[in-house]
Amino acid sequence: MRKETYGVTTYKSTHHTIQAEGVFKEKGISFRTIPTPREITVSCGLAIIFALDDLPKVKEMVNSDEINIDGIYKYTKDGQKSSAERII
Repeated sequence: MRKETYGVTTYKSTHHTIQAEGVFKEKGISFRTIPTPREITVSCGLAIIFALDDLPKVKEMVNSDEINIDGIYKYTKDGQKSSAERII
């Protein structure tokens, strides 16, 4: 199995996650709402996963207060193993 790396945003509440979904759609960024990976222990229980190529757009959304995040992580899956590294 090959190694895959994604960006993951976490939120303090489900409300913030739902708001972010709308902004991701508006900006044309491909994403999926997922249960927060267990490697990331802090959040409301929902997270948004996206391609790391879109990280600059996501950071811009955070910096312009379009979305209210708890954190951004680099999430890596390698077969049965996975890890998360906090970016913001």
